[in-house]
Amino acid sequence: MKSVAIIGGGITGLTAAFYLQRRGVSVAVYEASGRVGGVIQSLRRDGYLAEFGPNTILETSPKIAALVRDAGLESRKLNPDPKAESRYVVRYGRPILMPGSPLGFFSTELFSYKAKIAVLREAFVSPQRNGVEESIGQFVIRRFNQEFLDHAIDALVGGIYAGDPYRLSVTHAFPKLKALEDNYGSMIRGQLFGGRERKKRGEIAKDRAPKFSFDEGLQVLPDTLRARLGAAVRLNTTVTRLTEAPAGWTLDLQEGGGESRAEHGAVIFCGTAPRLAELKIELLSESAAPLSPSLSSDGQGVAAGRERGRPLNLVAFSEIRYPPVASVVLGFRREDVAHPCMGFGMLIPKIAGFKSLGTLFSSSLFPNRAPAGHLTLTTYVGGERYPELASLPEAKLVALVYEDLRALLGVRGQPTFQHCVLYPQAIPQYNVGYGRFKDLMTRIEAQAPGFFLAGHYRDGVSLSDSIGSGINVVERVERFVTGEVS
Repeated sequence: MKSVAIIGGGITGLTAAFYLQRRGVSVAVYEASGRVGGVIQSLRRDGYLAEFGPNTILETSPKIAALVRDAGLESRKLNPDPKAESRYVVRYGRPILMPGSPLGFFSTELFSYKAKIAVLREAFVSPQRNGVEESIGQFVIRRFNQEFLDHAIDALVGGIYAGDPYRLSVTHAFPKLKALEDNYGSMIRGQLFGGRERKKRGEIAKDRAPKFSFDEGLQVLPDTLRARLGAAVRLNTTVTRLTEAPAGWTLDLQEGGGESRAEHGAVIFCGTAPRLAELKIELLSESAAPLSPSLSSDGQGVAAGRERGRPLNLVAFSEIRYPPVASVVLGFRREDVAHPCMGFGMLIPKIAGFKSLGTLFSSSLFPNRAPAGHLTLTTYVGGERYPELASLPEAKLVALVYEDLRALLGVRGQPTFQHCVLYPQAIPQYNVGYGRFKDLMTRIEAQAPGFFLAGHYRDGVSLSDSIGSGINVVERVERFVTGEVS
């Protein structure tokens, strides 16, 4: 049976490798850095447990629970404190509790009378059927109103994508919202009548999906998968070139200051889109239809890559936006924070006038995230809203976050813990027109047999999406390496 190379030791690559290995397929995971997990980073220090990427996994599918079970982690799984379901959105210069029911929505001060009427009216707004791709901003204004975008959806977009609602595609960034309009003519009607279909598929909407973590943070999952994979994981190993061969693929590697080669029957790329754009790939076959001349930088079209000895041109993927995001984790004495901070956290729309994107009440979510009598607050800065702020020196970044927390949560006194992490390329932006990248991915896979693409740039940016991407690619790869698909 052919072996499989997996480029990237983030959660997608580790998940794919884990399940392929369980099915008897030989795998090798090539990770350029010295650790696994990608954006997942958990740090235990001075009695605090800090998370710098995602803080929770959403159990949107039975596949997520199956991975936890198969990895032997059920005993280490932590569900959030039931009191931590509350979420806040900043308006009028303070965090306001988001309503959790229809009655709560119509009594909340978060929205004006006009915004509440707009929500009632949404069920009667005609769906758009002209095939024009809208941004999430255009979609929300058309179906609701400007206020609902400015004070709710913009905050949500900042929390999920660190993105710009006027650039993100509703079709690709929020496909389930678009599907509600397409299938039911209205988001309200879709929420009322679509639950039955989701239940049949075993799916749970993200806003209702159970959240969980592990006793020592999310890093437990990638570390456990790495341990299960053993020597199959090769850290500090960069794949510099892929060359198609009659029996599979040849990988050129840089490892430990030296160069080497490896032979595999198939390759799964689980890195980032910018890294994909830099990857050198040479294809063996000579005859093929053009992939997409409009996406080629040399004016000759990607079809040139199918000529013997010519590289496949992947430069188009460098056009996918990845704004920088900084994670700032601060610890405080409980008495130095006026707000109770009981809940999931607060989202901050741009119109509110603060520099932060939002703050998670991390120590309210799970136990043992802060020493007794203390709490942990995880704040994100940058994104498409203020990209220049993410790369500030740590002292300035902490001061910026502290000022927002002082105004919004009544923080005082000095932090008892602080740690900052910058992600220069944090989250892929599924902006309007993103379909051309997805189409190109499909055509590349069709014309480069044994080369597969998976990860957050293809199947969604959440941690559960990335896990699902790793699981879903396994069956396609297994069919290929076992000879079921030529």
